[in-house]
Amino acid sequence: MNSRRDLRNNRVALFDGIEEGGIRASSSYSTHEIDEQDNERALDGLQDRVILLKRLSGDINEEVDNHNRTLDRMGNDMDASRGVLSGTMDKFKMVFETKSSRRMFTLVVSFVVVFLIVYYLTR
Repeated sequence: MNSRRDLRNNRVALFDGIEEGGIRASSSYSTHEIDEQDNERALDGLQDRVILLKRLSGDINEEVDNHNRTLDRMGNDMDASRGVLSGTMDKFKMVFETKSSRRMFTLVVSFVVVFLIVYYLTR
């Protein structure tokens, strides 16, 4: 109990004459005027922070919208390529089912050779 009282006395002695926020109370200003000034400064700081947060949230919203549009375009492109690829696979199946094994081997070798030629030319 005495330690609490000593701690409180030390705190009062240390902060004697200093108002909250580090402002010294002078005889020309009343405590009410100092509190109003502190409140005005805090209100201005809070208003600046709110404006900044509003701007940041608008930027985030714009970025999310851009990403959603990009993802939608990618999804549409993937659907189109899936359609082309399935059509190509259907044609391959038809060729492999109807042609003889020798022609199929020639076709596969030709595709591999053409692929290698294109690969080395673009490299």
